Formats: sequence, C-alpha cells, structure tokens
Amino acid sequence: MQGKKRLTGALLILFLVNILVITLVQSAQAATYRQGSTGSEVRTIQTKLKNWGYYDGVVDGIFGSATTRAVKLFQKKNGLTVDGIVGRATLQALGMPTSSGTTTSQSANVELLARVISAEARGEPYSGQVAVGAVILNRVEHPSFPNTIAGVVYQPGAFTCMVDGQINQPMAESCIRAARDALNGADPSGGAIYYFNPSTATSAWIWSRPLIKVIGNHRFCS
Repeated sequence: MQGKKRLTGALLILFLVNILVITLVQSAQAATYRQGSTGSEVRTIQTKLKNWGYYDGVVDGIFGSATTRAVKLFQKKNGLTVDGIVGRATLQALGMPTSSGTTTSQSANVELLARVISAEARGEPYSGQVAVGAVILNRVEHPSFPNTIAGVVYQPGAFTCMVDGQINQPMAESCIRAARDALNGADPSGGAIYYFNPSTATSAWIWSRPLIKVIGNHRFCS
C-alpha cells in the first residue's frame, strides 16, 4: 500500500514538473513587451529606437506611451503589424533575441539576408549577390552601423528595397545560397560597406566613396 502511495506521489510530482516546464517554455516563446513592461529588455528597445530616430524620450526601461508611439512608428515604417507591442517579429526587426533558440535565429538571419539580396541584386551575377550579403555583414562588424543583421537591414534609409516593397517579393533560390555563402565568410566585395548602381544613383555623396571593385551593375565601395 505504501509503495502504491509513493508511486502515485512520484507520478503527481512528475506531472506537475512537466506542466511547469511546458508553461515556462511557452512563456519564453511568447515573450512580448508592451505598455507597462519594465526591465533591461525595454531599455534595449528604447535605445535602439532612439538611435534610429524613432524615440526621443528617456531611456529608462519603462514601456510608457512614448515608447508605444515609437514602436508603432517603427512597425509602420518597416511593414510590421502596427500594434505597439514588441513581439517576435518586431524583436527580430530590432535585432534582438526572440527566446526561440539559436537554430531559429540563424534561420531568420539567412531568410532576412536572402530577402535583401534578392530584392537588391536578383538580376546580378552570383558573385554580386554574395557581395551584397557581404556588405550587410561588413556593416554589422563596422562601428558606424548597428551590430546585428536586422539592425543593419532595418536602419532607416539604408536600403531602397525596404521602401519600395521589393523586400516582400518572392526570393530567388540563388539568393538563399548567396546568403549562406556570405554568412560562411565569402566576401567578393573586398570588404565594402557600401554599394550602388551608377545608372540609378542620385546621391552625389555615394559617388565620393572610394571604389573597391565593380561586379555586374554595382559599384562596391569603402
């Protein structure tokens, strides 16, 4: 009889532990920040939005109405659901971890990089596609730019495809391979942090950048 009681008790404890683990996992996967949230993550959100010109309030780690307005503006500018809530998609756009694990994060980086490559260079030679991906990664490492792929891509005014909607067009298969090659260290751009098409560029400043090489229709510059 005592043995059956011990077994029942052990099974009950195991059941409760499993419920707790499932709850914690689901909570981590569904982590969101909204008006009323506080903490270091909110401070990071505010810092990023302030650095990119969306937020002009105090970086205090308190998600108030000003932070909500800044988040909505960021979401609107970047084609996200405009709800003022920093969930998985907005966290990814901000270049912040989403609690879903390294594998998912790596997959998201490949997809985002491939989308930009496809939007900006799908008609270019393969080496030119890899080079565009490399420029983004070179910016991640450069002190003048955000230090994540999402941060670089979503930086206001950085890429035409974020404005004209090309980022949402179907991806060419070669661009997915190009993204993976760039992430694995390939850099046909020669370390460039800028590129442009001379036939469409209207900025005098971009022409002032030192030329590294030309691949297809793009000039890659330092």
